[in-house]
Amino acid sequence: MSGPLRHIAVVGAGRMGEGIALAFAQAGMQVSVIDLKPRLAQAQADYFAALRRNLAVQADSLVALELIDAQQADQLLARIRLLTLEQGGPALQGCRLVFEAVPEVHEAKREAFAWIDRHVAADAIIASTTSTFLVTELAAMLSAPGRMVNAHWLNPAHLMPLVEVSRSAATCETVVAELLATLQAIGKVPVLCNATPGFIVPRLQALVMNEAARMVEEGVASAEQIDLAVRTGFGLRFSVLGLLEFIDWGGGDILHHASRYLSQHLGERYQAAPSVLDNMASGRNGLRDGVGFYDYRATDIDAYRHGRLASLVQRLHQAGLAPRFASGLEALDQPLLL
Repeated sequence: MSGPLRHIAVVGAGRMGEGIALAFAQAGMQVSVIDLKPRLAQAQADYFAALRRNLAVQADSLVALELIDAQQADQLLARIRLLTLEQGGPALQGCRLVFEAVPEVHEAKREAFAWIDRHVAADAIIASTTSTFLVTELAAMLSAPGRMVNAHWLNPAHLMPLVEVSRSAATCETVVAELLATLQAIGKVPVLCNATPGFIVPRLQALVMNEAARMVEEGVASAEQIDLAVRTGFGLRFSVLGLLEFIDWGGGDILHHASRYLSQHLGERYQAAPSVLDNMASGRNGLRDGVGFYDYRATDIDAYRHGRLASLVQRLHQAGLAPRFASGLEALDQPLLL
């Protein structure tokens, strides 16, 4: 594969397809959004009119958020073409990257990939946006499984940086490398993961969201208080330190002891992972031992800590939550809570 990527196709005109189209159009690329559903002429016109309104609303939102100006919004929308099933086939010949974004139904996926396979260019990468099916399942629907990857975007796709990329054993290395480079080129942050249900973020967030719902059910706190705790504690902290990095920051033994206590009271879902126990037994508790899930032996620990704390303070300022130093007189003016 060679030459700059100028034109991509999105097969499926739903909410995810819209977001991906906006992301690439904002990065200066031409995007063909293909509606795979056969429709009568008036129904097709009405559908595309509604889709254009949705795209315009999103473009206006980007203007209101001061990410683009009104002229750029017009340019953004002009880069997106809406194509019927009949128009879509010829358009695929000029695309080296095709995203499948049809509903999460096996038959719909099978039909979409059969259609893409018939029309796509010989050197094209085919990326599914599925959050349900494994790339190993979908690759079997293509005549050339080596060109197939999963590219799971987070909603809203045109704003969220992360794209989780999953490959099968058959996926060509050049396909993976070009997709990762393309996503990086448009400002996304791709992460590579193996083919497993839930990818990374959906698997983590399903556990956390269900636990939050259980806490409401059990009367631990109201939904409002739980969400406030997430926004001002959990979310802020983990926007700076990754989950595994945070284990190392505090110490794997701390997680082990906390997990043992919680599992005794709340059930086996809180038991520590075997890797946490192995690290603890081997003296790999994180920063203080120089190794944990990460290796810190060549790291300037003081500089590392300062950098992470500086990032946290920056986010605290952005949220209006940074601690403020009060002068002696200001402190005396505050009422005492006895």
